[in-house]
Amino acid sequence: MTTATTILALLPVLTSVGRGSDVMVPMAIPSFGGMLIEVITMLVVPVLYCWLQEIRLGSTSRPS
Repeated sequence: MTTATTILALLPVLTSVGRGSDVMVPMAIPSFGGMLIEVITMLVVPVLYCWLQEIRLGSTSRPS
């Protein structure tokens, strides 16, 4: 939840074009990217793990 709010809070900084944006945007890009990767990791890794476990369980329970 904290990561999602941080991503949402960085969107105005990333799209700013006014005074000071030449300093703020380069600092916001790595933060935004890191938080985005964290969210993707939190969603993708458990799904892939469960999927692999289901495949592993399915292959051992099938009679040959």
